[in-house]
Amino acid sequence: MRIPVHRWASRSLLASAALALALGAGPMPPGQPPRAAVPVDEESVRSVAAQLRCVVCQSLSVADSPSETARQMREVVRERLASGQTPDEVLAYFVEKYGTWILLAPPRRGFTLLVWAAPLAALLVGLGVVALSIRRWSGARGRSRPAEPAPAIDAATRARIRREAG
Repeated sequence: MRIPVHRWASRSLLASAALALALGAGPMPPGQPPRAAVPVDEESVRSVAAQLRCVVCQSLSVADSPSETARQMREVVRERLASGQTPDEVLAYFVEKYGTWILLAPPRRGFTLLVWAAPLAALLVGLGVVALSIRRWSGARGRSRPAEPAPAIDAATRARIRREAG
């Protein structure tokens, strides 16, 4: 008996298998001795996975994403930590595969420093504009203009006012 599989489901399975192979541990560089297996606790896997962006649901970290791809990436993190790699080496592996885009927090150097500095600069400029506006507004209210003297009334106008008033 053959189970029918939709075309999109088979492509999804194929893509998941390809991703699992791509994320799998690669061969050891020549000249390096193999590292001993290290026991890995779930908290260390979660702390590394929380720094990585899920490639499927890009607004979530690998630690928080419910997708199958994120689960596979967490397994890769677990395997690499168990093989003795440090968290920085595991992050470097993912950066090598995907680029710095994979990191939820961009590194604070080079062009990405602008991502960290721009909000602070915008906040400071905004506070300066508000302070200047308040200063001008309160200064304008505090300084009242002296009352202008009423124009002088000549004798002919005074006589007319008296006649009309009664």
